[in-house]
Amino acid sequence: MAPVGIHHTGIIVKNLDRSIYFYHDVLGAEFVSEPSPWFDGDDLSRGVGVPGASLRQVNLSLGGAQFELLEYGNRPTGDDSPAPQNRLGSMHLGFRVDDIHGTKSALEAAGVEFLSDVNVVDEGVLAGWRWVYLHDPDGIILELVQEDYTEAEKHREAIARYLAERPSLSSLSS
Repeated sequence: MAPVGIHHTGIIVKNLDRSIYFYHDVLGAEFVSEPSPWFDGDDLSRGVGVPGASLRQVNLSLGGAQFELLEYGNRPTGDDSPAPQNRLGSMHLGFRVDDIHGTKSALEAAGVEFLSDVNVVDEGVLAGWRWVYLHDPDGIILELVQEDYTEAEKHREAIARYLAERPSLSSLSS
């Protein structure tokens, strides 16, 4: 049986309380649950696949989409920088906004760093998108997205073409 939807996205942060200030106070996310106490033990270590795991977490929501912030007490030391966007398994969280320029200006006034000006796409797969990447306090990449329009019929036709012409699973290397 297939999943019925996405429940949440998890983000590993350095300091849960500092991240709550950013995601709640600056971005406006709402609490779904209060921050947890520290958890540890063999069951947790086995469950998350991290030997000796200890963590605390909180669930927040924006526009009905839930995300989880997790602080590990036993994060590896030595390299505290987030994984680059092109590293296998790297992900980012994209926040839907109604006014990307106004939102970007307000966040910049609050000290948020952006990687570029707002990008405008009016051709191709992402036609109608206005987007920009930003950093959270740990340097984790987030994205603001405003969709001015969509080309639903073009997408349906292109998806059907892809599914009809895609390579067979057996021909793909791992």
